Amino acid sequence: QVQLVESGGGLVQAGGSLRLSCAASGIFFGITTMAWYRQAPGKQRELVARITYGHATEYSDSVKGRFSCSRDNAKNIIYLQMNSLKPEDTAVYYCKDERLGRWGQGTQVTVSS
Repeated sequence: QVQLVESGGGLVQAGGSLRLSCAASGIFFGITTMAWYRQAPGKQRELVARITYGHATEYSDSVKGRFSCSRDNAKNIIYLQMNSLKPEDTAVYYCKDERLGRWGQGTQVTVSS
């Protein structure tokens, strides 16, 4: 059974940092490209960052230089380190198994100004 469980969201002031985690089970994690997406109220879900099994990363222009995505293939976990947070980063953040198209339940990130 595929499970993706995000954690680490919360309320933070602008300029602050948060680290999200996504624990995966039931997938071939070591060969799977994983990704972080986010969805703000009234907006479409958008890609934030993607990481291949070989640790190659790509980021949306809006977070480049502020967010960093990493993975621990031994623990089946991916991370999203978010620095210099802005109010416009407020959204529900989801992790996704890009190979199977499965989503986690999401974790809320709220950045106050």
